[in-house]
Amino acid sequence: VQLVESGGGLVQAGGSLRLSCAASGGRISNSAMGWFRQAPGKEREFVAAITYSGSQTYYADSVKGRFTMFRDNAKNTVYLQMNSLKPEDTAVYYCAADTYQRVRLPIRKDEYDYWGQGTQVTVSS
Repeated sequence: VQLVESGGGLVQAGGSLRLSCAASGGRISNSAMGWFRQAPGKEREFVAAITYSGSQTYYADSVKGRFTMFRDNAKNTVYLQMNSLKPEDTAVYYCAADTYQRVRLPIRKDEYDYWGQGTQVTVSS
């Protein structure tokens, strides 16, 4: 499975962006999906995750109430709607697929099998 993120860019604080993650070479409809981000000099951190059906989501405290993750399995794509962006949201954002069937949403990097190349999000103050 290949994952390709898009939708990143430069935005002012308080603005919004919608990231997309399109999968090819296989279906992700049976996979939980996640978004992570990595700022310069920092470790890659969890942002959000969604079940294979889209019925459940989980967010990092730092983005809860501002970011929304959703998916369209017919389009083999997941999304991250980011509102009320802050300068500290600046990072490269990665989507990832977890093909293992778990009883809970995966939030650790090592629980994901496939990763995209990332898309840069820069929030100016």
